Amino acid sequence: MSNITEVATQAFQQEVLCAGQPVLVDFYAPWCGRGNMIAPILEHLAVEFDGRVAFRKVNVDDEPELTARYGVNAVPTLVIWKDGAIRGRMAGLSSVRALRARLEELAPATIPAEAR
Repeated sequence: MSNITEVATQAFQQEVLCAGQPVLVDFYAPWCGRGNMIAPILEHLAVEFDGRVAFRKVNVDDEPELTARYGVNAVPTLVIWKDGAIRGRMAGLSSVRALRARLEELAPATIPAEAR
């Protein structure tokens, strides 16, 4: 079972732009080799950031309107939204370290009171 759900144009506003937490959207194509290589990494990060960051994906072939609206010219392209604004964008194969660091900046782990 995937921790990343596909989002269509009709639900994009609610699931991404109006989300109560940061959202990473993977603009992908099923035929893209690099996209298939990054998919397991995103699945791992979705588990790691569960409850802090929502992970969604948009099939560029099925959703050309969203693809054009956000200027996606290459797949995969990862776009991070927070409070309805784009806070990060990475095209092609991204550094996992850089992606994790950006997600930590936008959604830091909370430290339990007893550990402070």
